[in-house]
Amino acid sequence: MNGYFKAFQKGRLFLFSPMPLISMEESKGIKSWSPDDRPREKLMEKGSGALSDAELIAILIGSGNAKESAVDLSRRILKTAGGDLNLLGSYTIKELTDFRGIGSAKAITILAAMELGKRRRAQEAKVEDKVYSARLAYERFLQYMTGLKHEEFWVMCLSNSKQVLAVKRVSEGGLTQTIVDPKKVFQVALQHNAAAIIIAHNHPSGTLKPSYQDEVLTRRLYEGGKLLDCKVEDHLIITDAGYFSFADEGLLGSV
Repeated sequence: MNGYFKAFQKGRLFLFSPMPLISMEESKGIKSWSPDDRPREKLMEKGSGALSDAELIAILIGSGNAKESAVDLSRRILKTAGGDLNLLGSYTIKELTDFRGIGSAKAITILAAMELGKRRRAQEAKVEDKVYSARLAYERFLQYMTGLKHEEFWVMCLSNSKQVLAVKRVSEGGLTQTIVDPKKVFQVALQHNAAAIIIAHNHPSGTLKPSYQDEVLTRRLYEGGKLLDCKVEDHLIITDAGYFSFADEGLLGSV
């Protein structure tokens, strides 16, 4: 009777274990647990940073379908989005519910989490309220333009010290272009008494190459800025994966 000790009371024998008994379930290792339970336990033991994107999404949706665990289903959803969380955040409820095992409640949970992440990034960007480079401008614009499936044109108003005074959308269009009225661009700049502006528009196609129309518009706005004593510091083409800077490429005043 290893691991036990005996006790006698009124002529009867009792056996006691020196250690508290545990259930068979509690004695199992992580590898033997349900796949749907592993991400939660992993988060508890190692923290959220130790989980993959698929494991985090699996926690959001809670369960998979008859053929897939929550983790496997999450991996498939991410694979469809090319592993791009920004693209996943642009999915509609209908696009998400097309996956077997994702109902409207789960789709809403996923999109709510994506939006919270987007807003957190926006708050972090506000800590640095001055824009000295194309990279900083890109990070600020991206919070408004992530995952868009149509073109939009935005203007960032700056003070003499490069402090961001305002970031405003000027126009929106279709999949391949948006019509921009230079008067509206500078109207925003004048409203905020901007000393300079940075303009930006997105390419939903993902290409970072400026079109001929982009070059013509850049030239018009650059020249207009000189007339109004409101310098156009840069024109950015925005995608979720990166940006093109007319200023960095030395094209701002020469296109």
